[in-house]
Order: sequence, then structure tokens, then C-alpha cells
Amino acid sequence: MATVLLVLAMIVDLALAALLVAVSGFIFGSGPESAHAGNLVAAGYVAAVIGCVVAPIAGFVLHRRGKSGVGVAAAWLPVAGALVAMTIPAPY
Repeated sequence: MATVLLVLAMIVDLALAALLVAVSGFIFGSGPESAHAGNLVAAGYVAAVIGCVVAPIAGFVLHRRGKSGVGVAAAWLPVAGALVAMTIPAPY
């Protein structure tokens, strides 16, 4: 069961990473519809994309070492973080 959850987490995490990369132009672009975000936001954004890629890998490594529960939790962490981030209201 843990392997199925890890595979699902990997699919969702990679889809989330693809979504983050796809909408990055709206945050960092130079067009009139972009937010013109600064360097600190860019660093956090890159960390989020890297976290979406690394989390399922860490989950599979932990599963292989016999810590399946922690591995599943680690793999689903970016999805939980994205859901929490969606609940934060916009600053304007």
C-alpha cells in the first residue's frame, strides 16, 4: 500500500512542479500581467520546485530503509504545503 501511495505522490509532485514552472512567467516575467517579483521570491520559488522533485525521491529512499510511514509523509509534504499556501489570502 505504501508503494502505491508513493507512486501517486510522485505523480502529483511532478505535476505540481510542472505547474510551478508553467506559471513562473506570471510571477517573474516582464510583461504587464506579471507580478515583477524580487530575488527572495525567486529563491523560494526555486526551492519549491526542487522540493517537489526531491520529496518523492526521499520518500522512496525512506520506504526502502523500512520507514514507509515517514516516506509517505515526506512524499506528500509538497502537496500539503501547496494546499496550505492556497488558503493564505492575497496581500492586496
